[in-house]
Amino acid sequence: MQREILNRDAELTTQFVTSIVEAQINRAGIASGISLGQILDERTDINKLGVEPAVARGVRVQFYDHLRFLKDVLLAEVIAPDHTVVWASNRALMGTKAPATDKLDNAFSTHGIATLHAIGSTSSEPESLFLHQPESLYVESFVPISDRHNSVAMVVKLYTDPSSLVRTIHFGYLLLWTCVALSAVLLYLALLWGIRRADTLLQVQRDRLIEMEALCLIGEMSAAVAHGIRNPLASIRSSAELSLDGDLASARRNSANIILQIDRLGKWVRDLLVFSRPLLGETQTVDLTLLAEETLHCFAAQLDQKRITCEFVRPPADFPSVTGNFALASQTLAIIVSNAIEAMPGGGLLRLEIHATDLPSSVRLDVVDQGAGMSPAELDQVFKPYYTTKRSGLGLGMAMAKRIMERFGGAIHLQSRKDLGTRASLFFKVA
Repeated sequence: MQREILNRDAELTTQFVTSIVEAQINRAGIASGISLGQILDERTDINKLGVEPAVARGVRVQFYDHLRFLKDVLLAEVIAPDHTVVWASNRALMGTKAPATDKLDNAFSTHGIATLHAIGSTSSEPESLFLHQPESLYVESFVPISDRHNSVAMVVKLYTDPSSLVRTIHFGYLLLWTCVALSAVLLYLALLWGIRRADTLLQVQRDRLIEMEALCLIGEMSAAVAHGIRNPLASIRSSAELSLDGDLASARRNSANIILQIDRLGKWVRDLLVFSRPLLGETQTVDLTLLAEETLHCFAAQLDQKRITCEFVRPPADFPSVTGNFALASQTLAIIVSNAIEAMPGGGLLRLEIHATDLPSSVRLDVVDQGAGMSPAELDQVFKPYYTTKRSGLGLGMAMAKRIMERFGGAIHLQSRKDLGTRASLFFKVA
């Protein structure tokens, strides 16, 4: 902005000085082949130009007076092509040589330029020659005066006190920063409005998503309960009808079947209640060795019935205890062991191992079976509630085991390959 203002000021100054030159030539009635630049240099032989000395002197004096009385002029110089100062408002400069600078050479070769200078603590050479000192700034301008052949005959060098220019620049700065501040405020308000609107929309979408998830959960639970209860109820009804018409032995068998189906329904209801309510219970110190031994003891009859060999690799005697809840941890391990037993209907090897992990604050309990294993697609779905591959399963066991492990800062990880068995790893935090 400052450079554009300076260039505009230099352009106006050049036009004004050029207009004075044309006016002086026309008023004096000087022939068209003679330029004002030739008349301004007193070293020129006026008689050879065919101009009367009095006319040339009058033109020269009037032109210099115009330069002298220009508004806000600090110093004015008229410089010939050989850098001689033919006239200056400070008479001490007349007849001296102007220092060769790129600005002066540029003015003689092409066009004039303007430069803004600040008053510093150390005075420059032009400042010592000013008729009066500016307050803070001054402008150095070079105005070329062309001859009849469009070549530069003289250069007018002006130093001016740009008081109005400074006010314009200060007003421009104020306007610029005001616009920047207003733009920043408007941008902030626009961003704030956009963020708040987005937050409101996200809140609405989140509420809708929670509602949809709840509805989907209710739908899945309803479908699972309906599917799980239908077959036991049909079996209970058939057994009851047969008991009415059969003998005592048949009635006993049917009553036993009724009790079995009722137990299945009770187990599903308990699983649903455990899965749906928050996991509560105080944090305890759990001995993994004792946990594994009690769990295997509970499944001893099933292991013998299925012809499954069990191996338990006990940890060292000084193995640390873990953080958890014994009842919930026992339920988790029971789910894993039950799944392993059901995966080996024809028998096999069940192996329990307790290891330390790479992390000093974590230990691992592995349950390895030689069952049917799972495909990658089944592994992706195994922790999803109500997903099951069993005909009589409810699909809550692994989801519940995952929730219990995460409740105490642990984790569960499965490795399985189809027909090659499964390794379930339970990670516990060291107490």
